[in-house]
Amino acid sequence: SPAGMVLSVLVILLLSVLYEAVKMGKAVLLRRALLALPRSLSHEALTEPQEGEHSDPAQGSPSLMAFPLSFPRWFWFHVGQTLFHVLQVVLGYMVMLAVMSYNAWIFLGAIAGSTLGYFM
Repeated sequence: SPAGMVLSVLVILLLSVLYEAVKMGKAVLLRRALLALPRSLSHEALTEPQEGEHSDPAQGSPSLMAFPLSFPRWFWFHVGQTLFHVLQVVLGYMVMLAVMSYNAWIFLGAIAGSTLGYFM
């Protein structure tokens, strides 16, 4: 029906806009993640304990105790980037499957949505 086709084209258009928005969101998160990384690593973080320093086995090994219970900021940016990437892949495949229906109107909806999403 014509109403179903218009609705389908609108959904594909919105999915394409969302795909472009997610792509830009991923770029913004990458920039924030790079800014959140420490400028340099301290010498203590790179070296093992010296021979004179020994840890009490009851306290656990230093490498196990160094595992943070609360992750640093850059880690959460990386988790966000990963989720954005998964969403981008899913949206991309959904738009691709719709275009592979070989319907010209669906194809034009995907192109228009991608153009509109990039423009915004």
